Amino acid sequence: MAVEHGSKARVDDPLRVLMRLKTPPDVVVLHLGRDEEATRGKMIECRDVNRVRSKFGVLISAAGGVDLKEARSAIFNGANIVVANLVRPGDPWTGISTETDVAQMAQQFLATIE
Repeated sequence: MAVEHGSKARVDDPLRVLMRLKTPPDVVVLHLGRDEEATRGKMIECRDVNRVRSKFGVLISAAGGVDLKEARSAIFNGANIVVANLVRPGDPWTGISTETDVAQMAQQFLATIE
């Protein structure tokens, strides 16, 4: 079971959603939807990672619009899983451009999470 942090699920913050569950999930996915990605300056709220981590012993994933900076922030705040976003030139979404050396960028991501 996962709790999604997207445009439709943001009615409640992830911590409140989890606290109402009888049994916590194994994995919590904090996800920024494509519609939110297109909003300039919108990002996953990594403070939610830290808040969930402080109360629940679950795996936490950050996904949606994740670039290297977002990955570092998510990991720093306790995320176990970070889903990188590859984007083509001209795409309105944030993430890692396919014009960059993706293999080198993958190495930087791995260095970030170690």
